[in-house]
Parts: sequence; C-alpha cells; structure tokens
Amino acid sequence: MIQVENLYKKFGKNEVLSGLDLSIEEGGIFAVLGPNGSGKTTLIKSILGMVVPNKGNISVGGISIKKNWKYRKNIDYLPQIANFPGNLKVKELIRMIKDLRQMPSKEEELIELFKLEPFLNKKLSTLSGGTKQKVNIVLTFMFDCPLLILDEPTTGLDPASLIHLKKLLQKEKSKGKTILVTSHIMQFVAEVADTVIYLLEGKIYFKGTIDTLMEKTQQTDLEHAIAAIATTPNHA
Repeated sequence: MIQVENLYKKFGKNEVLSGLDLSIEEGGIFAVLGPNGSGKTTLIKSILGMVVPNKGNISVGGISIKKNWKYRKNIDYLPQIANFPGNLKVKELIRMIKDLRQMPSKEEELIELFKLEPFLNKKLSTLSGGTKQKVNIVLTFMFDCPLLILDEPTTGLDPASLIHLKKLLQKEKSKGKTILVTSHIMQFVAEVADTVIYLLEGKIYFKGTIDTLMEKTQQTDLEHAIAAIATTPNHA
C-alpha cells in the first residue's frame, strides 16, 4: 500500500528524517509512535505530499507520488490541529468539504453518532476543542477511501466519543482499509493497533506487533515497552 525508500528531510540544519525506509502492507491499523521531534508528523505529511522530502521516494498503491497529486483522492486525512474558518457554521463546512471532494458521503450517521446535531448551526469559532475534534472526525470518516491517516485523533475527546472512534476504526478496518494513526495515548494504541512503528531520530527503530515489542523489551504493557525501546533503542 505505502512504500517509503531512503527518505531524508531537513528543516534548516535540523535533519528530521534520516534515510527512513518503511513498508506499510494493505489492510490493518498501523500506529506510528515516537517522542516529540522524532519525525512522525513529517513522515505523514511527506506521504500526503504536504512536505517535499530532500531525498528518497514514496509510492502509494504502487505508484510514485512525485508529480502525481491524484493519489490523494484515495486518502482520508485527519490533521492533528484542524484550523477551520471560524466564521463558518458546522453544516456549511461539511457542505463545503463535500463540494470540494465530489464523492459519496455518509455524514448523517456520523453526526448522529457523535451527537453533533445541536452544533450544526453554530459557528466553528464558538465550539470547544473537543467538539471541533468531533467535526474533524466526521469530515474524515464521511467518505470511503481505502487509506486513512489520522494524526492524534483522540485529542479532546470525551470517553463516549473515544469509544465511538475505536468502534469506527474497527469498522473501517473490517472493510480491508489501511489506517495509519499517530497517538501519545498508549492505552488507545494497545486497543486498536495491529502493528506498531516506532520512530526515533528520523529512523524506524521497530516495526511489528505489540506482542513482539513487549517480548523484545521484556515488558508487560505497551507504555513500558515504548519507554524501554526509547531509552535503549535497538535498530530494527
């Protein structure tokens, strides 16, 4: 599904990605983990074409993304921070995204699921962070693309919405979709991820199942396993 080869990216003198190689197979939930500054968001934005690497190649669905913007039509993306136009109402934003993407959508069931009906006529500038995140989730999941990329999707969510999000992820996975997720919440990752990808200093230090990671680090839970690999990384 996604192939990343020898990827380098510098911002000024700061090398964020350093010869990164990664293969994401089709189908399943892949959690991209790592400390702040490890290159997670840069990697995701490179896959999306929002950041242009200094060196290396990325292909999605077997096709190189260089000078080929059409592949993005098959990706649903949830950004870490959604900077919505504050003067728009929620329903106006949903309509605008539908008009832009020109694809079948299922926003009604998502609006009902996340109980957003009372907010549809409210301006985005008046919403709480958690409600904005629910709008963000609706905009991401209302289409039906084979690849989903979610950057910190749990931010600001209340417990009920978090449960809905986890069920939604499993539902999309059951359709054979490939889902990339970044998160600092290890309990969430432990509950949803099939594969963990751990970045450190712009390189992949581990890729495998949670069970394999815990066996490798000799820990009994994901949080301690991640802490162990962060302090004594063994490049894999």
